[in-house]
Amino acid sequence: MSCRHGKVESVHSDADSISITGLRVQANHGVFEHERRDGQEFVIDVTVWLDSARAARADDLNSTVHYGELAVAVADAVRRDPVDLIETVADRIAGVALGFSAVLSTRVTVHKPNAPIPERFDDVSVTITRSRA
Repeated sequence: MSCRHGKVESVHSDADSISITGLRVQANHGVFEHERRDGQEFVIDVTVWLDSARAARADDLNSTVHYGELAVAVADAVRRDPVDLIETVADRIAGVALGFSAVLSTRVTVHKPNAPIPERFDDVSVTITRSRA
């Protein structure tokens, strides 16, 4: 895997992964005053890549990523410090995921299903992939 300018060109193809999908968090991000004031639901998908072989052999939670703790840490990161862009939220989440020592890389999608768009749509999302440099 190579990393240039903070972007991962490929994910660890030989690594194991843990995914959390559809994590729903109420937060106050957005460029409009009413988004900051009233908040809205954000939906988060996060995948972390790691080597879980040792954890599996030893049946040892300490050798992997506790997905419950990951979910709580991600939700806390989404709730804090309102920002304008979901790109910023996604990057914040990636930093949280990479803070778990077993994580080699992560892919984060932030969905904003109630984005203030004047047309009918199902979803707006941003997906980023980050790795330990």
